[in-house]
Amino acid sequence: MKFEPPLIEGRLIERYKRFFADIELEDGSVITAHCANTGSMAGLKEPGNRAWVSKASNPNRKLKYDWRVVEVDGAMVGIHTAIPNTIVEEALIEDRIAELTGYDSLRREVKYGQNSRIDFLLESQGRRPCYVEVKSITFSRKPGLAEFPDSPTARGTKHLGELQAMAEGGARAVMLYAIQRDDCSRFSIAADVDPAYQIALTHARKSGVESLAYACNMSIDEISISTRVKIVE
Repeated sequence: MKFEPPLIEGRLIERYKRFFADIELEDGSVITAHCANTGSMAGLKEPGNRAWVSKASNPNRKLKYDWRVVEVDGAMVGIHTAIPNTIVEEALIEDRIAELTGYDSLRREVKYGQNSRIDFLLESQGRRPCYVEVKSITFSRKPGLAEFPDSPTARGTKHLGELQAMAEGGARAVMLYAIQRDDCSRFSIAADVDPAYQIALTHARKSGVESLAYACNMSIDEISISTRVKIVE
């Protein structure tokens, strides 16, 4: 996915109230950008970090900019939580996720379970339907290791339960972790951050839910799914 229009560079002043980030642009002006990442953003929100924003296409929007990328210790990190679904869709269409190839149709945001919507439903005649939930990963506490979640996530735990029900009903169910960083080659669940999520994932796996983790190619020009990374316990 190419960033269109091109991203604008600045320096992070402060991220606050979850949805807001004050950023000083290179020309010295200070803007307030929308922050789509409602998690803790641990390790990403230090004042002075290089940050890149895009200008919103809707001239009537209150916040005229969206925060897209931050640089942390030389690593490029995509912080916009809507981007992983876009780049995963691109990768699925182009058959770049080997474990999820061979399906005839792809649908997004399909209703299922208890008042939920699955990110992707893959279908082919003669094959089990495949339910794919995508999670955006930005958290890293050890060199080369990406983790999820960065804060307790009741919503994430609910999604695991929905996938588990699909697997128990005979469908294929996949949790796909998209690592929006260019410095991680391994992935793990941060059980100390959210023990309930780890327990739910263990139960889901026993019921047949699959887990995949994929790294991303990151730059200020574009972002795309790259290679599968090892999931470590």
